[in-house]
Amino acid sequence: MKSRAVLIPCLLPAMLTSAGCNREKETSEPVRPALSIVVEPTPSAYSATGTVEPRYKTDLAFRVLGRLVARPVYVADSVTEGQVVAAIDPTPLELAVQSAKADLSKAQARLVTAKETENRKRSLVVSDATTRQALDDAEQVRAGAEASVAREEANLKKAIEQLGYAQVKADFAGVVTAVGAEVGQVVSPGQSVVTVARPDVKEAVIDVGTEFPVALQIGLPFTVSLELRPAVKVTGRIREIAPEADPVTRTRRIRITLDDPPDTFRLGSTIRASLEAPANSVLRVPASAVLTKDGNKFVWVVDPQSKTVSLHKLELLADATGLRVTGGLEAGARIVTAGIHSLKQGPTVRIDGDGTP
Repeated sequence: MKSRAVLIPCLLPAMLTSAGCNREKETSEPVRPALSIVVEPTPSAYSATGTVEPRYKTDLAFRVLGRLVARPVYVADSVTEGQVVAAIDPTPLELAVQSAKADLSKAQARLVTAKETENRKRSLVVSDATTRQALDDAEQVRAGAEASVAREEANLKKAIEQLGYAQVKADFAGVVTAVGAEVGQVVSPGQSVVTVARPDVKEAVIDVGTEFPVALQIGLPFTVSLELRPAVKVTGRIREIAPEADPVTRTRRIRITLDDPPDTFRLGSTIRASLEAPANSVLRVPASAVLTKDGNKFVWVVDPQSKTVSLHKLELLADATGLRVTGGLEAGARIVTAGIHSLKQGPTVRIDGDGTP
């Protein structure tokens, strides 16, 4: 009994002290570091450099295999419609034509013989000098000879047509923008030998990234100027948007049709394309800052005075350039961009980094 009486007073202060420490630990929350950004309006102005390219261009190639013996045009040369721009050695094709002609003459001679034999058999059948079977055989031989003649005529037409493939002619008047083979080289069917472009329809070609301020759409207006002569400007509209981004640069190529460009807009010139009518500034947030809960979108907003975080519901619209805020957040707000799933309402945070969305 004495031992218990001595122990209880001694243990009581220790238990009270331990309980007080536990309450302190429960009530005091550690200060957590938080990676955050300040949401600022995305600049509406945008410009990008590119080049002037033709809208229509054709890679001219041979339809048959051969050795290139002539290519009288070079890069930047002007060509007219129907002009010969390349030729291969026609000797094998000429020999094929001669062979086809010989085969046709042989088939025609056989047809003449078959017809004469058929006529003799028919005369002999009338006088019962031969059988009906012999006449049927003669008719069959004559029909086969006619089919052979038709086949050889087709082969001759094909050989003559292929002889015409020994030359490549321009389909339209234009400018040579590239050459793909030199004289003496053996070229395969379909291999590009000369590229001809039409200089009358010009386009500006630029690559845009994810920082583009508005959604890309056909018809979006641009102002295009020469890089070396900024005072020379023309208007244009987007005609084509690449369906996929480049896997390396993550940019998308767009083609802008130019409205009556002057002669100074030569093919290959460097240009700068700017949005003609900049859109209103918009707020954008990174996907890593958005917390989805019960079908709604939230972000953790840092109070600049108390350094505490609180959930703010916001309205988002996903477009081609990212997540655009349509409501629930104002410019200048600081939001948490990392560890959003482990935060709770109210704890104090320490800002460890800043950036831009």
